[in-house]
Amino acid sequence: MKQRILLLLTLAFALSASAFTTDTIKVDTRYLDTPEDVTVIVPDGAFGHDFPVVYLLNGYDGNHIQWTRTQPRLGELADRYGMVFVLPDGRDSWYWDSPLRPEMQMESFIIKDLVPYIDAKYPTLKSRDKRAISGFSMGGHGALWLATRHPDIFGSVGSMSGGVNIMPFPKNWKMASWLGPQEQNKEVWEAHTVASLVPQMKEAGLNIIFDCGTDDFFAGVNNDLHNALAEAGVPHDYTSRPGAHTHAYWGNSLLYHLLFFNEIFKK
Repeated sequence: MKQRILLLLTLAFALSASAFTTDTIKVDTRYLDTPEDVTVIVPDGAFGHDFPVVYLLNGYDGNHIQWTRTQPRLGELADRYGMVFVLPDGRDSWYWDSPLRPEMQMESFIIKDLVPYIDAKYPTLKSRDKRAISGFSMGGHGALWLATRHPDIFGSVGSMSGGVNIMPFPKNWKMASWLGPQEQNKEVWEAHTVASLVPQMKEAGLNIIFDCGTDDFFAGVNNDLHNALAEAGVPHDYTSRPGAHTHAYWGNSLLYHLLFFNEIFKK
């Protein structure tokens, strides 16, 4: 009987050890017109321990809880890998600083407000080598955009079904609201597409992973980015596999990205 009680207590302790916490916070900022809603998932064992951080960016028409629905096991994954996950609300911004709208400076918010706030309030390892960013669709573009432009902040980056070249889509996803109509602002659009950043990626020294489903409408632009990176000699991990532009695909894809980031964080 004593052995059985001891076994039950051991099992109960083991179950309680997977005790991630999920916070929903508001971050004040002068770069957006209202405070930003952010979900933060912290793994168990935070007392006395600091963890690497993965920022996860949502797609168009999503928000700060979209990733929790796309991959419902985020808390479990935070515990498994010992990572803090940070989920901001992308606000359909494409994660740019809009040259037209001073109330939509999402890039500045993430770099100047959000990252310092998270590092001040949560048990994070505060270096680029322990900080990654990834996302799907609009968020995939945003992750590559932010990491390439701020390699001092992010050492690793991922994109899942990312809209990595916006030029073929001049009428879609509210982009003209932030950049102006493409036909009158082609240079602005070219300056704001990840496809134009290959030279900067070569200089940034990032650990890059990205993928796209073969049935995805972004498959072509992702294949093009892969070819451009390969031609430029930029190391990266690229996968094209069956799948479409779906949450099921991204929920699965995240598992590969976390494996990739975990190997980097362990170095």
